[in-house]
Amino acid sequence: MSNIVDPLVGRIAARVRTERERRRWTLAQLADASGVSQAMISRIERGESSPTAVVLGKLSAAFQLSVASLLALAEGAEGTEGTEGTEGTEGTDDDTDRGAGVRRRAEAAEWRDPGTGYRRRQITGPAFPAEIAEIVLPAGARVPYPAAAFAFVRQVVWVLDGRLTFHDGDTVHDLEPGDTIELGAPADRVFTNTTEADCRYAVVLTRDTRP
Repeated sequence: MSNIVDPLVGRIAARVRTERERRRWTLAQLADASGVSQAMISRIERGESSPTAVVLGKLSAAFQLSVASLLALAEGAEGTEGTEGTEGTEGTDDDTDRGAGVRRRAEAAEWRDPGTGYRRRQITGPAFPAEIAEIVLPAGARVPYPAAAFAFVRQVVWVLDGRLTFHDGDTVHDLEPGDTIELGAPADRVFTNTTEADCRYAVVLTRDTRP
């Protein structure tokens, strides 16, 4: 997958800049809203720094997008302007058909968190009505997200392999292969792998209301 990771970092950079500019925010305003330093945001937007999952969580929360949505928009950035993520534009039949058909495993971009080694592969295309992603959480990894990253979405986590310790606010769930959890109202959440083997899970997400 190494041959497609670097271009994806560039698409994330472009998407963060696009989301900021369409809100007419300065770098300083996004820094205030997200808690990410202005210098870090600037490096991300220039493609000079690959954001960690934690940083993406803070940025997506500021944009009132889920991390999955932000990454899906980035992964589908080429040729998808005017569909998802753009206000005031209705989809067309061509938009609905975009990406339909077979998608080979080798064609799917994989994003890797430089901080934890967390890997994410987008399963559905940008025009599909639900976002489905496959996640691999390495042994010992811990990825926290703020409550705002879960605003305006309905989300299900489905454990495929390994064991996932999921912190949903103050409640902790130990999930094994085949277990699912449907998330309720937004809360601070943490995905943790306390085992010595990778955990693989799927995230299925739909949007309730556009921010």
